[in-house]
Amino acid sequence: MIVLGFIIFSKFTGRSELLITHKEELGQLITLEQGKPFKEAVGEVTYGACFIEFYAEEAKRVYGDIIPAPVADRRLFVLKQPVGVVGAITPWNFPLAMITRKVGPALACGCTVVIKPSELTPLTALAVAELSLQAGIPPGVVNVVMGNASDIGDTLLASPQVRQITFTGSTAVGKKLMAGSAATVKKVSLELGGNAPCIVFDDADLDVAVKGSLAAKFRTSGQTCVSPNRIMVQEGIYEKFANAFANAVQNLKVGDGFTEGVAQGPLINESAVKKVESFVQDAVSRGAKVMLGGKRHSLGMTFYEPTVISDVNSEMLLSREEVFGPVAPLMRFKTEDEAIRIANDTNAGLAAYIFTTNVQRSWRVSEALEYGLVGVNEGIMSSEVNI
Repeated sequence: MIVLGFIIFSKFTGRSELLITHKEELGQLITLEQGKPFKEAVGEVTYGACFIEFYAEEAKRVYGDIIPAPVADRRLFVLKQPVGVVGAITPWNFPLAMITRKVGPALACGCTVVIKPSELTPLTALAVAELSLQAGIPPGVVNVVMGNASDIGDTLLASPQVRQITFTGSTAVGKKLMAGSAATVKKVSLELGGNAPCIVFDDADLDVAVKGSLAAKFRTSGQTCVSPNRIMVQEGIYEKFANAFANAVQNLKVGDGFTEGVAQGPLINESAVKKVESFVQDAVSRGAKVMLGGKRHSLGMTFYEPTVISDVNSEMLLSREEVFGPVAPLMRFKTEDEAIRIANDTNAGLAAYIFTTNVQRSWRVSEALEYGLVGVNEGIMSSEVNI
């Protein structure tokens, strides 16, 4: 068993000092690999550093438990010990933050880690591993393995030394990892696909709702697990919201992530663009209307126009599956009960958003939504303490 590795990391880095010191270089690397705007990439580094600080501090509070004994001459207590080697499989949309989020708690508990980063963003993972060595973490505690994803996954699953799998990615892959972990009875932590509803009620502050929905939808070009997949607007303000939202989206600058003022970069690859195109075509063929965008950007390559589509219904792919791109589908609803029913009509339950000025409604709807995270009048709710 290693000594609390993350406390060692904390000691040598002043918690998150090395990441913050190198945030500009790391941000450049993320933009080059992943495509998100440089300012957003630097923000991810800061976000990732927060996980280091949070779990380094939480390691001081890993308490055991004293349990009341049934007889006077016995003492029952619980000791918390490292689970063992952790296999961490991380995605490309947050190539740094999702590593620190998984590695942080593992090291804080005294576990070594094998990181399998996305084959689309491996260099960021290597940079984080190098900084861990500079921080004083012993060689072999933080490991990065790159190559064929299925081969590496199968090896991690088959190894009896790997005692836990932590994964962020698609539901399909998550199911395979869960099934594969059964043979050696590994612990499994999964963050899978989302189909986030964003519910805008008649009594919402329109400016707050537009700003929040815009931030949630178009961060990382819509390529986040918590990105709103269905923006549901109550019929009393539907037209007003749709016009205001489309105007805001129209002002988003698309381009090279290193260019000043750019809010949206390219999608991760050609397959991602083709998926977005197929979802938009499906919606239009079923009666939806393109208010803005709806096609590849004039910049070419994997750039896609920020898009707003109105009159989307529950039968369209846009509302049934993750589009994972810069497409905002707008849906109408009449009543609160209808909004809750539509929002919960999915097999995903990661995140949801509500915009309302009614406090009673915010609590009532939040508790009725079958989602792990619910943001109220807020579009960016992820932090080191709630995700």
